[in-house]
Amino acid sequence: MVSDIVIHALASAAYAGLAWHFWNTRWHSASADVAAGLAGWERVALLAALAFHGALLANDVLLAPQLRFGFAQALSVMLWLTVAICWLEGLLYRIEMLYPMALAAAALCAPLPAFFPGRLTPDAFPIEFRLHLIAGMLAYSLFTVAALHAVLIAMVEKQLHGRPSVSGAGMPPLLSLEALVFRLTGAAFVVLTLTFAIGIAYSESFLGRALRFDHKTVFVILSWATFGALLAGRALYGWRGRTAFRWTLTGFLMLMLAYPGSRFVLEVILGRG
Repeated sequence: MVSDIVIHALASAAYAGLAWHFWNTRWHSASADVAAGLAGWERVALLAALAFHGALLANDVLLAPQLRFGFAQALSVMLWLTVAICWLEGLLYRIEMLYPMALAAAALCAPLPAFFPGRLTPDAFPIEFRLHLIAGMLAYSLFTVAALHAVLIAMVEKQLHGRPSVSGAGMPPLLSLEALVFRLTGAAFVVLTLTFAIGIAYSESFLGRALRFDHKTVFVILSWATFGALLAGRALYGWRGRTAFRWTLTGFLMLMLAYPGSRFVLEVILGRG
């Protein structure tokens, strides 16, 4: 137990150190080096932290004799994927301003599985369940990245209105950020729809009913509807700015109240595991 905590704490420390570095250099520095983009060592350091955390998750989730996947494992996997998506996105776009937020969240979530073992899933679970789990975590992560972009847009708009909160070095154009938000939201919406369809197929085949109308299902449906309305509003009415920001964060909050939120209540508050 102690060794698990120490190992997970190392992953958290790696993320926290990188979060501090990017916060210090991207939010409060206007040097020419910062404006040039990510340095090679920064890309390697991010990749090393991802590799270390990924190895822990593989041991905790994929290689464990029995699968335990509660709210702690879900958040840890979700933030690992979030940082990985940001790393890949950073190869194409200037998004260094996102790293302090994404890495700080990863630093908080990486050690959670060491403290909260999660619920035990039966040994034999079908391929539909595995696909549902993978697709669900990918959808959560894509929506997380979209929400981080939305927060950054709010900061950029604050900057433009004369109340600077960041240095502005290497700040991406507002329209580019908005375009990325809707690309990510559209991709996440497709993956969430696929996740929902796989979940219905799994429930129908192995539980004898298409849907279980519990808190998780209700919040997933509400989130799906919210993001669908956001994409429709963008296509039909050109929604952007604060309107898009509010809809994005509302959908994200509902999604977080689905699996992570419901499992947290069951495991920690009610103690049902």
